Amino acid sequence: MAGVLAAATMVVHFLALLYIGLGGFLAWHWPNSIRVHVFFAAWGVIVNILPVTCPLTAVENYFRRQQGLGDLPGGFNEHYIIGVLFPEDYVQAVAIGALIVLVVSYVGAYARRPRPLVETR
Repeated sequence: MAGVLAAATMVVHFLALLYIGLGGFLAWHWPNSIRVHVFFAAWGVIVNILPVTCPLTAVENYFRRQQGLGDLPGGFNEHYIIGVLFPEDYVQAVAIGALIVLVVSYVGAYARRPRPLVETR
């Protein structure tokens, strides 16, 4: 059971990362969703800059320990993403690209936001 829960936590973690990266585009159609996305995006920045453990990593590590596997070596990103989805040498380029995508999504959300109707006389 712990293996299934660890795998489910990993899937949720990947979905959270996708939302952090692309969720700003949801605000193009659902403007109020930007409030939730700002929280997720800020959290994503915090856990990657400061020595703060992501709660999803902590949960996955808990279930891994229940299986006798131990913690993820280096954390979630280092175990599943860096060196797996892209080479380690590209971390800075990927981070810059992700920041550009985030800014574009927020600029688009701002440009597409609903505006109050102005009465003309």
